[in-house]
Amino acid sequence: MTVNRIDAAFTRLRAGGRKGLIPFLAAGDPSLDMTAGLIAECEAQGADLVEIGVPFSDPLADGPVNQRAYQRALAGGASLLRTLELVAAVRRRSQLPLVLMSYLNPVQRFGFDKFAASARDAGLDGLILSDAPPEETVGFRKQLQAAGIHSVLLVAPTSPAPRISLIAGDAQGYIYYVSLRGVTGPREQLPTDLVAGLARVRAIAALPIAVGFGISTPTQAAEVAALADAVIVGSALVATLERASGDRDAVAQVGRFLHDFRSAIG
Repeated sequence: MTVNRIDAAFTRLRAGGRKGLIPFLAAGDPSLDMTAGLIAECEAQGADLVEIGVPFSDPLADGPVNQRAYQRALAGGASLLRTLELVAAVRRRSQLPLVLMSYLNPVQRFGFDKFAASARDAGLDGLILSDAPPEETVGFRKQLQAAGIHSVLLVAPTSPAPRISLIAGDAQGYIYYVSLRGVTGPREQLPTDLVAGLARVRAIAALPIAVGFGISTPTQAAEVAALADAVIVGSALVATLERASGDRDAVAQVGRFLHDFRSAIG
């Protein structure tokens, strides 16, 4: 059986004593062609995996930065189908692990059976459904597993031990630890309960743990990397791209941003 690229990436990281860098990009912001170029730049700057946000009109877990990115992407014609086409285009030139981060509605409208088959054919490695409790997607996750696609599940700081145990038993690839209470967005400091929260998850889950939400600076990334297996940088990266909008060197600016994070994480 073929090893999922996510598993292979974390195996390499563990063998090398390194921590993972996982950038997040909104598909289609500012265009799908540019998103492909940005993914290539992420890989060039040492990203171990890329999460790609599926544009959605009501992204309840996302703050203003990602909301604006999704609005721009939707206005430019981005969709779940076109995002899968983007994945397929990237896969033709790269073996970088790719994970879609979506809300349930776009996938449900696309069709669960159709999605599993289309995602497999595109070369997708994993899926995160931000607003879908694992109890409600058991059948769909079995379809994904049969297609070789990992279901990456989220753990919140408020998740009790039984909940963490349930998620740890169902998750694949890695566990996405939501570092803070609230929506995505840059923060000036890390949550004070991050160490204790990660320790609770680590005591129960065997999978690698990637931390996201609110990680905004290389210094914060280094602090998180000392505790977790991977660092997810989303809104701060999307904001960097937003500020560079229209600049000829926008991709290069994103590259410099990621270079600093990669250097901090090690």
